Amino acid sequence: MPKQDLSDPITLRLPLDLLAEIESVAGICERSRSWIMVRALKAYMAQEGREILEMAEARRAVDEGHGSSADDVLAEVAAIIKGAAA
Repeated sequence: MPKQDLSDPITLRLPLDLLAEIESVAGICERSRSWIMVRALKAYMAQEGREILEMAEARRAVDEGHGSSADDVLAEVAAIIKGAAA
């Protein structure tokens, strides 16, 4: 298995109750605190972090003139509904 590239160490201050939970999980899993925190950060990035990045990309696209206005979308939906009713 290839060795993963790692950053320099990062200093992070945590609420003491969160650190206690991390240490408990690390002890139960026989893993390091770093291993637990990396897994937690990966889960965050896969969910909430990904959503934030996608929203930023969508805003950038709109700023560059890509996409449709809300009025255009609503007009298209109304036309689809009207056509379905006919």
